[in-house]
Amino acid sequence: MGRLDQVYGRLPLPLQHGAVSAFGARWYWLRFGPGYDALVEGFAQRDRFDADQWQAWQLRSLRTLLTAAAERVPHYRDTWDPAARAGARRGELGAIPLLDKEPLRADPTRFLDPGRRPGPPARPLVFPTSGSSGTPVRTIWTASELRASMAVREVRSAGWSGVSFRDPRATFSGRIVVPDPDSDGPFHRWNAVERQAYFSTFHLRAENAQAYAAAFERHGLVWGTGYAQSFSRLGRYLLDQGARRPQLRSVVATSEKLSETDRHTIEEAFGCVVREEYSSIENAVFASECEHGSLHVSPDVGIIEILRPDGTPTGPGEVGEIVATGFLRRLQPLIRYRIGDLAAWSDEPCRCGRAMPVLAEVVGRVEDVLIGPDGRRVTRFHGVFYEIPGLVEAQVVQRTTRRFTVRVVVTEQFDEAGAAVIVARMIDRLGSAAEVDVAPVDSIPRTAAGKFRAVVSELPS
Repeated sequence: MGRLDQVYGRLPLPLQHGAVSAFGARWYWLRFGPGYDALVEGFAQRDRFDADQWQAWQLRSLRTLLTAAAERVPHYRDTWDPAARAGARRGELGAIPLLDKEPLRADPTRFLDPGRRPGPPARPLVFPTSGSSGTPVRTIWTASELRASMAVREVRSAGWSGVSFRDPRATFSGRIVVPDPDSDGPFHRWNAVERQAYFSTFHLRAENAQAYAAAFERHGLVWGTGYAQSFSRLGRYLLDQGARRPQLRSVVATSEKLSETDRHTIEEAFGCVVREEYSSIENAVFASECEHGSLHVSPDVGIIEILRPDGTPTGPGEVGEIVATGFLRRLQPLIRYRIGDLAAWSDEPCRCGRAMPVLAEVVGRVEDVLIGPDGRRVTRFHGVFYEIPGLVEAQVVQRTTRRFTVRVVVTEQFDEAGAAVIVARMIDRLGSAAEVDVAPVDSIPRTAAGKFRAVVSELPS
């Protein structure tokens, strides 16, 4: 915990609200300051580009990006061979090597383009990744790049969901906004500048649910954004208790995979549409769900490749590793960057008519893969837990290549028959040699950032 966090934790409650609002004032300027409205207009204008327009736009942007990287960015200038440099001049990615996280983690400054100036504020912004699979990566941004990342969300995330960042909203994220772990409420802090309530993910329990709901209504919150699991848990608690539930226009799920169970729970509890957003702290890729339920990749944020282990492109419906080349962040450009996520393309045109590529699904992180006794890789688990009475949430723990434990949080409705269904479904996916047990637990711990992990692997990396 940093010194400012320690000071914040000692403040009386009214001053904590004030501190959050002061923090919000600074970030409001950084995120929505000069140039933001023009960026929003640009994303809105490109929203209905046809396929030819997108292809031309991407080719121009890619040639500019790759030429600058080859000539000015130390890492690329020093590591790309002649074939990669020739490919860069032509705007071709295929000849350029993949970028692992380790070089970026070791020295992020070698990825800075000296021809780019941070602009106001004079110092660039630094955001570390969560580091859930190792040492955090330091990403370095300009304020205008941050505004671009918010502008695309205003148009294609909030906007497609019928809301705006100008509307009062609820946020569930990994911030420790309620410092006392034994607090009896309130379980949020209020950012008066943005009319945003930061809710604690770490105090979300059945006995606190109605206090959370009361805060939604007190502040007139009309939509929510953040961790899908948190909105789902709150909704489930309120439904089970028959309590009064705030009605929202939409919830935009970020940072965690949105399961169909969570989607249905949120829709039922809050009477709203639920939309999925996929991105990463590196901001090299952005995808958002349209009104017809398709997860569209924004071509003006970056180019996504989905690759097999041998580096060849996957076909529609085939799961592979996401490799991203980002257009928004030019101060620290990331080219053919292995984000660490798995996904699959769809080849079905969307009824919305947008000519943006569609992801069939984002499966999860590379480290969320289970390895079966016969070596098979398993990435999809939502079907294992579908319609199990009394099951609140579950996590799979891989002990060895043969032994698996499914941790479950349950109500009194859960019984041996439900456990048997889980075991049978796991064996269907992992093979008959798998040994699976179901272990009821009081709760499933979140990460330090408050995120839910679907898989915990105890295998050597």
